[in-house]
Parts: sequence; structure tokens; C-alpha cells
Amino acid sequence: QVVLVESGGGLVQAGGSLRLSCVTSGSIFRINAMGWFRQAPGKQREWVAAITSGGATNYADAVKGRFTITRDNGKNTVYLQMHSLKPEDTAVYYCNVVSRNDLMRTRYDSWGQGTQVTVSS
Repeated sequence: QVVLVESGGGLVQAGGSLRLSCVTSGSIFRINAMGWFRQAPGKQREWVAAITSGGATNYADAVKGRFTITRDNGKNTVYLQMHSLKPEDTAVYYCNVVSRNDLMRTRYDSWGQGTQVTVSS
């Protein structure tokens, strides 16, 4: 079981920015890749971005160039900086530990509560 705590969501106008944070335990965080996912109403959860323990990143095409994933190993925290937000980015955003060999696949079945991002047009 892994504990994941997301925060930083909110209501923003199209074109605006938000920074999401996700904290987990240090023993898990430091050695693992981390990913962000999102789930819009009526849709399946989808992968957004991931970062390896060494700092390599990968992004879904829908967010490439607008979102940036970073990590602070000292704070056991992964961030998702989101710029140029669009109404279609509206979703609940979740983080999770991901496989180093497949950054789109989670290593745990459990999820945190997520953080709601709403982008108005």
C-alpha cells in the first residue's frame, strides 16, 4: 500500500496556470519513477506525464509543451506545473508510482484522493 497526497488544484480561466503537488513516503519516492494521471467526467483515467528517479521526463502529446513534471527528492514531492490551460484539461489529477520500464503503468493499484482542476472558457 502506498499513501499519495495530491494538492494544488483549483478553478482557473483558460490560458491560466496551476502547480500541482504530490507527496508520498520517502522510502518509496526516492527509488521510483512517479507519474501524473487525470480523469475527466465520464472518461477513463489517462496518463499525463512521468519522471524517473534520475529526472528523465515524458509527456502525453496532449500536454507536451504546456505541462512540466519535476521532483524534489528532499521533500518526497513530485510537481506538475501546468501552463496555457484549456477547458479540456478539466479533470481530477492523481499521482502514482510508475514502472521504470513503462512510465505509463502504475506499480500500485491504490490511488490518493486526487485534486480537482477546472478550467473555464
